[in-house]
This record gives sequence, C-alpha cells and structure tokens, in this order.
Amino acid sequence: MAKKILIVEDDDNIRELLRLYLEREGYEITEAENGAVGLSKWKAENPDMMLLDVMMPVMDGWQVCKEVRAAGSTMPIIMITAKGETMDKVSGLELGADDYIVKPLEMREVVARVRAVFRRFAGDETGKLTFDKLVIDKQAYDLVIDGKRVDAPPKEIELLYFLAQSPNRVFTRAQLLDDVWGFDYYGDTRTVDVHVKRLREKLEGVSDKWELKTVWGVGYKFETKG
Repeated sequence: MAKKILIVEDDDNIRELLRLYLEREGYEITEAENGAVGLSKWKAENPDMMLLDVMMPVMDGWQVCKEVRAAGSTMPIIMITAKGETMDKVSGLELGADDYIVKPLEMREVVARVRAVFRRFAGDETGKLTFDKLVIDKQAYDLVIDGKRVDAPPKEIELLYFLAQSPNRVFTRAQLLDDVWGFDYYGDTRTVDVHVKRLREKLEGVSDKWELKTVWGVGYKFETKG
C-alpha cells in the first residue's frame, strides 16, 4: 500500500509541484492550504508523513508540529521554510520535526529526504537482512555469502541492503544514486552499474531463491522467488 503524505503549504504552486513529484514516486498525496486545515486533515486521514511549511496563515507550522506531538503522534514531520537560520532549524527539531528543508526547494532533495526519513522509521533496528545463504549486515558492514564472510566495499553493502530491504521493487539508477550515494552526489548512473556488476560477481549462483536482477530500460531490483 502506498504511503500517504500530507502536504501543508499555503503557496498553491509549491504545493502542486510537491504533489506532482511525490505522486510520481508512488506516494498518495493529500493537501492542506493552512495549518488549521492541515491539523484537521491529519486527525481525519492519519497520513504516514507530513510536509509542513512554517510560515502560514491561520496557524503556523510550529504550532501544528507542537499539537501533533502533544497528541502523542510519532508520525514523521519534515519542516519546509524560507528561513535558513540555524535557530529556526533548532526550534523545529526541538518541537519534534524529523528533518528540515529550506526554500527554494530542490525537488530531488525533497524526494531523497522523504525516502530517507521513511527508511529511518521503517528500517530494521538490527540493520541486518537474512535470506537463503545470504546475510547483509549494514551496521557491521558484513556480507556473509553461503556461510563465508566476503570482503565488499561499504557502498556495495549499502546498495545491496537498500535493494534487499524492498524485495521485488524496481528502483531506477537515479533513485539508487539519490538513496545510496545521496542527493548531493554528482556522479553519473554508470556508478550504479559498476557496483551491481561487482555484486553479481560475488552473488552469482549462490541461491535459486533470490536474484539481483536488471529490469531492462528501468533499473534494478532484488527479486525473491517462492
């Protein structure tokens, strides 16, 4: 089921742009044009995340964040504001925001931060994924294949962990660059291909229950079978 994101933003153009980009990533979007409406929609619709502008009419983002947290909700909140001063960021984080983005918005950054925050909340506490003849331990940076520890660079382990965390979901090369290397990484998508090729050399023929698979014209997925 798609994650639902509530966008609380008084600027119609920004709200529409956020909606378009996030829907393209597969999220379900609901919108509010001010803080009071946002608080009401949060109570009624129970979204999985809130993108929350700070400076809004009726009720500002600080107050919305405060009320959401006072109600005991741990829903992730990303604050959006034109103010970039350190104290504003500190204030938002102290109120319980989970991340903070400064306008003007770079949509690749917004999408990457949304994914990163969702990952942080949904991530396996142990940082370890186990499949048939395969253990990926992201915290210890260990890769165990058929009972043997295999040397692998950190980025290979991070890439494999990221793909295996969402079995059978296809990720584009651009998405993998954003999520594994970071939205501020300016290398090209061949970086992903090289890392996948090296992983395949280590994983080839290990198990018939999973496969690091190319989806031609799209990207890659960690496919599980039966």
